[in-house]
This record gives sequence, structure tokens and C-alpha cells, in this order.
Amino acid sequence: MPAVNKICCIGAGYVGGPTCAVIALKCPHIQVTIVDLNKARIDAWNSPDFKLPIYEPGLEDVVRKARGRNLFFSTDVDKGIQDADLIFVSVNTPTKKSGVGAGFAADLNYVELATRRIAAVANSSKIVVEKSTVPCRTAESMRTILEANSKPNCRFDILSNPEFLAEGTAISDLFSPDRVLIGSLQTAEGKTACNALAEVYSNWVPTDRILTVGLWSSELSKLAANAMLAQRISSINALSAICEATGANIDEVANAVGYDSRVGPKFLRASVGFGGSCFQKDILNLVYLSESLHLPEVANYWKQVVIMNEYQKSRFSKTVVDTLFNTITGKRIAVLGFAFKADTGDTRESAAISLIRDFQSEKALVNIYDPQVEQEQIWADLAEASPATPLASIQKQVTICHSAIEACKNAEAVVIATEWKEFREIDWEAVYQGMNKPAFVFDGRLLVDAAKLRKIGFKVTVIGRGERV
Repeated sequence: MPAVNKICCIGAGYVGGPTCAVIALKCPHIQVTIVDLNKARIDAWNSPDFKLPIYEPGLEDVVRKARGRNLFFSTDVDKGIQDADLIFVSVNTPTKKSGVGAGFAADLNYVELATRRIAAVANSSKIVVEKSTVPCRTAESMRTILEANSKPNCRFDILSNPEFLAEGTAISDLFSPDRVLIGSLQTAEGKTACNALAEVYSNWVPTDRILTVGLWSSELSKLAANAMLAQRISSINALSAICEATGANIDEVANAVGYDSRVGPKFLRASVGFGGSCFQKDILNLVYLSESLHLPEVANYWKQVVIMNEYQKSRFSKTVVDTLFNTITGKRIAVLGFAFKADTGDTRESAAISLIRDFQSEKALVNIYDPQVEQEQIWADLAEASPATPLASIQKQVTICHSAIEACKNAEAVVIATEWKEFREIDWEAVYQGMNKPAFVFDGRLLVDAAKLRKIGFKVTVIGRGERV
């Protein structure tokens, strides 16, 4: 197979956009076109002031250097497909909300639509690469669709190339990945296609970090990696509940455990719960796969990781209510942070959404501040979280603020839900002066200096730290 000269990426979201922008930057000899039917999103990628649809540190600099040179954004999906040697399919695969597997299985509608479009439009042979997070054996379905609908003399080789990006550090992850995983059928043609994609990455990734495996192993590796990372978070969060009950300090426990070389220190930071587009979705996908394979014990094992995450969020919101004298009706609570983690505008499965929904149900008034999340996104997420409540009713209880200081004014309590750096540098003296007394702080991200805040006058509750001596 000849070298890859033109790449098309179907899907301009959190994965396709940054990934292919970096490929364009690192491979100036390859033309990269990112296509999407969402005109507003493509317009944002093409905006003269580089107001991109995704907030990711370092992304704007990458796009500035490559856009118009060999990086292009377009709504002309068909042209992108026709021109490309290699096509990334990087569309959304949310958890199904209805039908068979609802609540667990991935909704592959967009993957199938993209695959059928490729088959209908392509008039030459292509390498088609799964970039979306998909269940095992999805490549088999894609291959069946492509072969059943392809034109004469059109050959399609399917590869799996899962992303392992962490939002907030995606660009540095792409510049220096732990590994690039490429799965292919173990046929001569499959291995040739695999080598063609490996050649693209080898422009900047050391060859010993490019792992080539079987197609099904690649698909499962993505789910396995995210499930095991989420498992670590749920494990440390389960221990945080024990710490609060016994007087232990979760920071000290995690630090001690992390010194064990068999365990290591990463993903051992207690919090109000994990979120994002991948962890919960991928675990639920693994649960559904296990049940489909008649492995109920395996399904139950992974299901417990999600159960623990939901418990951590509800336990934290209950702590707020219990501490505020068992009622928050009519009380104003400032929630600092709405994104699921710092350095991203992504709100998918954010712990803040669950907390605010719980506070709303207790008839509290909620002030929200996040430095990156747009107001429209906050309202959409809150409406989805409380489908039985009209948006107008939600907006009577919730106020979106433009700064942390504004959000905290006249509040009874401050809840830290996202670990934004600026929340470490808040003028807590000024916050205290503007709050009702007694003033409470609930730190769900191990962010504040509790002793310093108590000296100011705050009543402070930090997740995973018991008050017993």
C-alpha cells in the first residue's frame, strides 16, 4: 500500500479535532481535513480569532501553526472521504438511552451512519480507522457494511486506533504519548494497512511506543485501560469514606500506598467523583459486554465501580445538607466549578451536575461559577439532569456568576466541585466577609488549606479527612 498523503477525520469533537490537528502539525507533508456536519462547530474551528469549539491548553497554538497550511476544517464530508487515503471515524458513541442495552451499551448509530457514508461515497480504496470508543467487534460490523456496499475495485481495510487522551493534557499526551495502539486483522492486507498508519505516527512518536496488536485486542484495551483507571478512583474514594469515619487522612493514606512500587501514586487522589466522556461510558460498555458473554460475576465487579462513584457524589451532597443543620431550603450555596475536571470545558458526567441537582431537590438556591463552561451548556446539562422540571423553574433556583467572589456573595456555603487552579488562589478573607455566618466550605477536590480557612472563621469539611483524633 502506498504512503498516506491525505487524511480525513469524520468528527470534529474532543478526539478528532486535537488528534488530527497534531498529526497535521507533525506531518506537514500530509494533508489533513477534519469534516463535520455541524456547521457551527466547523465555523468555530475556522474562526479568524481562533475561538475554537474546544478548550484544551496548547490546542490553539497547534491550530494556528497548521490551519490553512495542511490542516483544513470543512462541512463537505463527501469530498473529504473521496480525497482521503486514510479516514478516521471519530464520532460520538454515547450510552444508549432506550432500546436493547439502554443505560449500558454504546449507541453506535453515528458510527454506522459514518461507515455507510464512506461506502456510498468512496470511489477508491481506503484505510478506515476506528477512533471513537467502541465495543469489541465493532470493526467487524463496519467491515460488513463497507464490503456489502462498496463500489467495484474499492477495498477497505479496517484498523482500530483508540485514543488515550486525558482532557486538560491532550496536546502534551499527543506530543509524547505513553503508547500508540493500532489493531488490525492479522492478514497480509491488515498488517500492510497497520504499517501505513504506524508510518504516520512515526514522524514524531518513537517506534517502540507504537504497539501493533490484533483488532479485537485493540478495541478491548481501550475499555480495559479506562475501567482500571476508574477502578483506582473508586477504590480511593471508598477509602475516603472510611477515613472520614475513623479520623484518618486520605492524603496520608494515598501517599503511603502510592510509595509501593507495585501500586504507584497516580489516580489515587480522592474527590467528589470521576466524570468525563469515557470512564463511566466505557465501564458500562464493559458491563454490557460481560453480560452479553454470560459472565455475570465479571459484570457485577465492574458495575460496582460505577455504583461507588455515584455513592461518592450522593454522600458528599448529603454531607452538605447534614452539616448545614439538616436543611438547605432557601439557603444559598456557591458551587465553584462545573466542568468535570480542570483545564477543560467538558461537562459530561460532571460531579457538579449531580450535586446541583441534589441541592435543587432540597430547594436550595445555587450560584455557579466556572471559568470555561458556557452558560448555554450549564442550562442544557441541568435541564437534562432534571427532565421533569421546566428550565424556567431551574433558573429561579440557579444563578450563573462571572467570578468566584460573585458566586460566594451572601452564600451560606461554598462547594468546590472542580480543581481549577484559580480556586487555590481565591481571596478567602474577602469571601468570608461577603458570606452569611456561620460560613461553610466543602472541599470536594482536596484543594484548600483547611487550617488557614478555619483561622479566618470558616467551618471546613474536606473530603476524606475525618475530624476525630
